Amino acid sequence: MGAFKTVFNWLGLDWRRVKNHCRTTDNKDFTEKDASREFKRKLLISEHTPIRLLEVDWTWKPIEYWVSTEWSRHKFEKFISTQRDDRLKDDTPRGKKPQEAPVAYDGYANAQNLIDAWRKRMCFTATNEARRLAEDFKVALHGEDAEIADVLVPNCVYRCGCPEGFQKDCAFFAAFEAWADAQGVEGWRTDIQARYDLYNRWFYEGKIREWER
Repeated sequence: MGAFKTVFNWLGLDWRRVKNHCRTTDNKDFTEKDASREFKRKLLISEHTPIRLLEVDWTWKPIEYWVSTEWSRHKFEKFISTQRDDRLKDDTPRGKKPQEAPVAYDGYANAQNLIDAWRKRMCFTATNEARRLAEDFKVALHGEDAEIADVLVPNCVYRCGCPEGFQKDCAFFAAFEAWADAQGVEGWRTDIQARYDLYNRWFYEGKIREWER
């Protein structure tokens, strides 16, 4: 994939802390044991409250102004470079700047924020530019925390069906569904972990690029 557009400024991925707060909710004491991969996967799939303790601070720079606006709709902290005339870095006044003017975008989100936002931006009815940032982030995060990266999926994979069909027929889920059926994984439609595992195979093996319009 080459150099990542996503640059991580800080990662708060203390899974032992998450696990211990889960133990508190289950009337158990803290331990010094690390969280297992199975525990991480189950907790992220269930979206229980302690996953909010997992936090990521990142930068996309530069991106088009209109793409930053699309990403600004989501419920996490974001810091976008200003276009105010008294803080210009060039000679073009704010009222004359084009939609594709470059800006820097910093995001600060917890794991629940990421899951929610990426369901929308991994979707093929999102703009290609916004979706490709989501995909770049997913791949970059996979090298830091594969379990979190692997629950970043489009809404149709989460729901096992397209909720956007009334707006636009993108045909992505139909293509994924046909491929998933051919893999011989029994019950993948009702097993969310099996469905996510299949999607991640599809994603990391580059099949999205083969299908992408």
